Amino acid sequence: MNELQAILEGFESSQKNGEITFLATVVKTQGSTYRRPGAKMLMTNTGRMIGTISAGCLENDVFEHTQQRMSDGEPIVVTYDHTASEDILWDFGLGCNGIVQVLIERLEKESTPNAIAFIQECFHQKHLGIIATVFAFEGAVKVKLGSRLLLYPDGKFITDIKEANLIQSLIADSQAAFANQKSRVSNYQLPLGNVEVFIEVIQPPTHTVIFGAGHDAVPVAQFAQALGWQVTVVDCRANEATRVRFPLPCDVILSRREIVQKQVFINAHTNAVVMTHNYLDDREILKMLLPSPARYIGILGPKVRTERLLEDLRSQGIVYNTEQLRRLHSPIGIDIGADTPEGIAIAIIAEIQAVLTNRSGNFLRNRNQPIHQYNESNSNLLLTT
Repeated sequence: MNELQAILEGFESSQKNGEITFLATVVKTQGSTYRRPGAKMLMTNTGRMIGTISAGCLENDVFEHTQQRMSDGEPIVVTYDHTASEDILWDFGLGCNGIVQVLIERLEKESTPNAIAFIQECFHQKHLGIIATVFAFEGAVKVKLGSRLLLYPDGKFITDIKEANLIQSLIADSQAAFANQKSRVSNYQLPLGNVEVFIEVIQPPTHTVIFGAGHDAVPVAQFAQALGWQVTVVDCRANEATRVRFPLPCDVILSRREIVQKQVFINAHTNAVVMTHNYLDDREILKMLLPSPARYIGILGPKVRTERLLEDLRSQGIVYNTEQLRRLHSPIGIDIGADTPEGIAIAIIAEIQAVLTNRSGNFLRNRNQPIHQYNESNSNLLLTT
């Protein structure tokens, strides 16, 4: 279960228990910080906290703000400046030379637009979504702190923002965020003032399909689940014992290579790991995966074996283009010298993570750019009537 899933479940349980619930969201950072914009923490009036917004240094202080400053239920923004030496005096001492801005909101189940319900819908329907949230403004603009626009993949949107020009610009920027799947902070200059907005991309849990149900597939499933990914295991031997080896929350599909393409749904958000240890099974699975929209395809085994698989497919008159082959990773995993099932699983999961974030998987000490490479330079847009 990932952090957002835990927060969603925590919110549901808090409503059943009659607790007052707050949500803290990192909306803007500058310099080096432990968490990036979008990091969230759920808090209840009973002191329960789910998720993190720092390395553990800010959580208690943020909770105190919910108790001391939010009796009227209105959102607030708290800024933590760790570039100043005084932070040591305040016992924050993050060791990160950066600035963090945190939006704190009281959650109401019936509020509109409802960010929590929207995230839940994105997860259940397995689609992207955009939440554009106002966290700062100046002047006589028709917005409030915490006002937001929710954008669906089909272009439908819900908003409580009254500034028509701002709405149109937010829709355009949110659609751009859909395209590049990157959150951003934007500053809009309106005729009557300025508005700063965090445009957040909501991603459904990563879906990883593991073709193969041997003992070496178990740690792959376990590590993927530890990252909060949705895992499906496909056993082409149709062995009932597989359900015992991969208990819930894994989905287990018992299949045969002749019918596997009818039982497994692959979309653009699917990562596929092929480790059946059966050449004929791998060939049929590869025939299905390469023309599919899967964003990652990894095959266990030496490169020469995969080349032979591809050559067999070519002999059947099946030819794949460069773009299709670009998603194929063989041998699978990053080079960490792994030779145990657990080590190989770490290498596989690390490679998938690198592909998802468009990173190389090299040593961070050799990286000259910021670790998170978050675009902190706001876009400044002048909106006129």
